[in-house]
Amino acid sequence: MEQVIELFRNISIRDVADMVIVAFVFYKLYMLIRETRAEQLIKGILVLLIATPLSGWLQLHVINWILKNTMTVGFIALLIVFQPELRRALEYIGRTKFLTKSIVDIEEEEIKNTVGELVDAVGSLSRQKIGALIVIERETGLSEVVETGTQIGGRISSGLLINIFIPNTPLHDGAVVIRKSQILAAGCLLPLTDNPNISKALGTRHRAAIGITERSDSMVVIVSEETGVISVAENGKLKRFLDTKKLSDILLQSYKAEENRQWQFLKMKWRHKDE
Repeated sequence: MEQVIELFRNISIRDVADMVIVAFVFYKLYMLIRETRAEQLIKGILVLLIATPLSGWLQLHVINWILKNTMTVGFIALLIVFQPELRRALEYIGRTKFLTKSIVDIEEEEIKNTVGELVDAVGSLSRQKIGALIVIERETGLSEVVETGTQIGGRISSGLLINIFIPNTPLHDGAVVIRKSQILAAGCLLPLTDNPNISKALGTRHRAAIGITERSDSMVVIVSEETGVISVAENGKLKRFLDTKKLSDILLQSYKAEENRQWQFLKMKWRHKDE
């Protein structure tokens, strides 16, 4: 009992902060790999870490030798196996406020006009049961995705968006990528999600929307071709059965959040200049 009391006496504020930071980092890492292939691989690695000393204790020399050599080359194997997850983690770190600035710089009136055109187009497509996939770029650049489609470079308008997704037109079968208030490209190809827990009822359009939001911080608006249902994908999650009012609220909140982040960055920059 005295040893325990003495141990707590020797713990300083710095030690507590150190443990909290480590716990927070491990929590964030867990959130990044949760419900992905990496989660199962981590479980396998934990089994190997337990089996290696256990085989030595039981004097299973051949098994112990194999496990030790496996762990020796395991670091290189981890870099290869976890390449998508490592890239996702680094992109997540790169999107933090102290390492990057937002690309969205739209004034209040322009935000309302942009969102209004988007919602009008999505509402019309939904009523006509015309499938659509609209990707809204945020901080993570989507140049690789844009290169897979046809560059547009036009200002957002409901008419242009509707015409792009009209069936049997050259660009209807693919995604539209939007940056700020411009349509960058149409007919773009998106990566499909690897999440095995996605509902079997969801088709390729929805899986592609979830896939791109797993690899970037983009937001995707989806219109189902079969039902006309409006959905929004963000951070690998899907919100379904939205009406135009709810969609407008989500888009306005998203654009305004990005605008506020940009203003905060500019204020910090000006403050540092003054100092």
